[in-house]
Amino acid sequence: MTDTQDIASPDTASGPREVVVSGDTRYTLLGTAHVSRASADEVRELIESGDFDAVAIELCESRHQSLTQPNTLADQDLFQVFRQGKAGMVAASLALGAFQQRVAEQSGIEPGAEMREAVKACRRAELPLLLIDRDIGVTLKRIYANVPWWQRASLIGGLAGSLVSRQKISSEDIERLKQGDVLESTFAEFAQQSEALYTPLISERDRYMALRLAEDNTPARYREVLVVVGAGHLKGLTEHLRAPPPAEPASERAALDAIKPRARWWKAIPWLITALVLIGFAIGFSRDTQLGWQLIGEWFLINGVLSALGATIALAHPLTILATFFAAPLTSLNPTIGAGFVAAGVELAMRRPKVRDFSRLRHDVASLKGWWRNRVSRTLLVFLLATVGSAAGTWIAGLRIAGQLLG
Repeated sequence: MTDTQDIASPDTASGPREVVVSGDTRYTLLGTAHVSRASADEVRELIESGDFDAVAIELCESRHQSLTQPNTLADQDLFQVFRQGKAGMVAASLALGAFQQRVAEQSGIEPGAEMREAVKACRRAELPLLLIDRDIGVTLKRIYANVPWWQRASLIGGLAGSLVSRQKISSEDIERLKQGDVLESTFAEFAQQSEALYTPLISERDRYMALRLAEDNTPARYREVLVVVGAGHLKGLTEHLRAPPPAEPASERAALDAIKPRARWWKAIPWLITALVLIGFAIGFSRDTQLGWQLIGEWFLINGVLSALGATIALAHPLTILATFFAAPLTSLNPTIGAGFVAAGVELAMRRPKVRDFSRLRHDVASLKGWWRNRVSRTLLVFLLATVGSAAGTWIAGLRIAGQLLG
């Protein structure tokens, strides 16, 4: 049997609350403002009250680690980050962190203060801490996969725009942060207009957190659980907890963690482009040896110049730029390796990040210039911009070859 009730508080500073009794467990859901010292104080007071035997918070493992170990990136092998295709995800996380840093500097309160306070208070009270939110990387990937392709450029542009803009954080942004976290605030404008974005960003996470609570509390090992979530998630999470408990929460949660694989035809496109380019070279030589060499020369020049230009914009080491120029035309014919990977590898060899680069990373990426000043973020830019340059070169040179043969 499940029951719910509102808890009215005479203290206007108190966040909204809901109580849901499910089986033998009583869940007290506290809706917090992510930019509010009052919310952080309230979380600490509730945990220290001794009324709860467990605390659940709206964090995933990676964000919890980032909160408690801000220099965790220093322990990672950057080369492996590029090899595993995680460079874009790391760059997106840093961009979100940059927005958070700007909010902290202008408001005097760092977003997520109440989550940090919950972690500290649980440690002092020796209470179990349950991390119930979905991994931020999975959420970003599901957002990207769920929205139509024509909206993806707007999302990426909006994320990049938060770095370029040096305007003061608006009161509207602060209000959005009181309802949702940095991720939700960044995409709030799009989410209000797009169900495809709202679903993975908000509603899926409401369901996911309810499933995690069901998993972590089966069998009912906790009787009184404090659940700390952004006020924007309070209604959805309450509705899910009021519903009958899921029969198999683990399998349902796994479905919300799954990333839809790309269609096979999409994976075949790079190989198809390679085949068409090589066929174009062969046709050129069959018509005229000089034409064949001309096509090869244009392929190498266009690919090399555009990819090297990307590395140059990222202020890469001169040897990185040179290596990128020669590597891009070859890697564009080999889908198993990209020009950005080669560029980043050479850049790491030439300019290995130092301890101070990792320690200052979160601060440096809060400004546009800082992305080029810090060796860690600059290496990410080398990878991304060299990759974009090589991709542009492949299409431009490919169309150029087609025009030469068909014109």
